[in-house]
Amino acid sequence: MSLAPPTPGLRPVTRWLVLLVAAIGFLFDTYELLMFPVIGAQALSELLKVPPTDDLVRLWAGRMLWIAALAGGLFGLLGGFLIDRLGRKTVMIGSILVYSLSPVAAAYSTELWHLVLFRCTTFIGVCVELIAAVTWLAELFQDKRQREIAIGWTLACASLGGILVTEVFNEIVGYVREHPEGISWLPVPTAAAWRYTLLTGLVPGGLILLLMPFVPESRVWKAKKEAGTLKRPRLGELFSPELRRTTIVTTLLSACGYAAAFGALQLTPLQMAPGLPALNEVKKEVGPQVKAAEKKLEAAATPDDKKAAGKELAAARKPLSDAIEAKRGNLQRWQELGGLTGRILFAIMLLYVASRVLIRIFLLPGVVLFPVAYLVLYQGDYTVFAIAIFFCGLLTVAQFSYVSEYLPKVFPVHLRGTGSGFATNVGGRMLGTMAATLNTEILAPMFTGVDGNPQKVAHAAAIIGGAVYAVALVLSFLLPPALAEEHDAPKA
Repeated sequence: MSLAPPTPGLRPVTRWLVLLVAAIGFLFDTYELLMFPVIGAQALSELLKVPPTDDLVRLWAGRMLWIAALAGGLFGLLGGFLIDRLGRKTVMIGSILVYSLSPVAAAYSTELWHLVLFRCTTFIGVCVELIAAVTWLAELFQDKRQREIAIGWTLACASLGGILVTEVFNEIVGYVREHPEGISWLPVPTAAAWRYTLLTGLVPGGLILLLMPFVPESRVWKAKKEAGTLKRPRLGELFSPELRRTTIVTTLLSACGYAAAFGALQLTPLQMAPGLPALNEVKKEVGPQVKAAEKKLEAAATPDDKKAAGKELAAARKPLSDAIEAKRGNLQRWQELGGLTGRILFAIMLLYVASRVLIRIFLLPGVVLFPVAYLVLYQGDYTVFAIAIFFCGLLTVAQFSYVSEYLPKVFPVHLRGTGSGFATNVGGRMLGTMAATLNTEILAPMFTGVDGNPQKVAHAAAIIGGAVYAVALVLSFLLPPALAEEHDAPKA
C-alpha cells in the first residue's frame, strides 16, 4: 500500500514532502503534549519544594493538565478561525514556532507560574497545529482513499512522539544520575532531567520550518480565496439547523476521548506509579533510613545541621525516587506503544470498515477495560497492569485518530478549521481535560477508605474511564454522515 498515491497537481517529491511534514508535525505534537506526564512530578516537586508524593504535587498535576488544556482550547478555537481566514499552511508555521520555543522557556522556570505559563503556550501551539495539519492534508489529498491513507498513516506517527519523549526522558534521567553536575555547555537553573527534557522541545521547529517552503498551501482553500468565493467563517453557523447536530455530537465525542486520556491515562505515570505494589520491597528497604533522616531533620537546631540532615534525607529517599521514576517511564512506554498500535490498527481498518462502525470497535471494549484495569489490575501483578494500560492507550488513541480524520469530512470548506477547532478544542481540550481536575480534586479525595493518594486516583480513573467510554458509545449512534465529496453540502 503506497503512502503517497498519485494526486492531481502534486508531483511525487512534493507528495512525499507533504507526508513527511505532516508526520513530523503529528509526532512532535504528541511529544510536546506528553512531556508533562513524564516530567511533571519531578518539576512540580522541585518548584514547590516538596517530595514528589506530596498532596501539593497531586493537586497541581491535575490543575496543570486542565489549565494548559483550557488555554489551548480557548486559543485553539481562535486558531481554527485563523486557519479558515489566513490559510492552513500559514497558521501551521506560526503554531509550530509557538510550541517549539515554549518548552525551552519552561526549562528555565524558577517559580511555578513560569512553568504554568509556558506549558499553556506549548499547549496552544499543539492545539492549533493539529487542526491546521489535518485540514491541510484533507484538502491536498482530495480522493477519498488517498485522503484516508495519508491522514491515517501520518496520524499513526503521533504515537511515536509519546514513545520518543519517554525514551528521551529515561536517557536523560540516566545521564543526570551518572553526571549530577549536569551539562556544562547547556546551563539551566538546576541540573535536573526535567529541564533538559524540556530543552529538546526546540527540535521540531527546526526540522519542519526547513521543509515548509517546499510544500504547497491547500489548493481548495487557495482557489476559493483567489476567486473571492471563500465565505467568511462564522462561529454561529456551526449551530445552524444544517450543522447543529454535527457540532454537538462531535464536540461531545471529542470530550469523551480527552476525558479518558486526562482523567485516567495521563495520571497513570504521573500520580499512580508511586502506589504500585511492585515498589513495596523498595519502600520496606528505605523506610527505616527515611524515618531516621526525618527525625534528624526535625531535631536539627542550627542551619548547618538542617542542611546536613536535609542532604541525608534526600539520599535516603533517592532509591525509592529512582524506582518510581523507572516505573513512570515504563508505564508511559506501555501506554504509548498501545497508542501507536491503535493508530496503526485505525489506519488499516479505516480502508475496510464503515466509519460509524469503526469507532464502536474501539469504544465497546473500553467500557469494561478501564474499570477492570484501575480497580482490580492496578493492585495486582505489575506486568498484567502494564498490558492493560497498553490496551487502554490503544483504544483511546485510536479514538483520537478517528475524530481527527472524521471532522474534515463533516464541515464545509469555509468552516473546516472553525468546526474542527470547536469540536476538538471546546469539546476535547476545554471540557474533556477537566477530567484531570475532576479526578485529583473532586473524586479522588472522596475515597476516604482507600490507602494513599495513588490508590484514590486509580479508583477515580476507573469511574471516569468507564463512564466516558459508555457515553461515547451512545454518541457513536448519533454521528451524522459525511458531506458530499466536495465538502460543501450535505448529502441528500
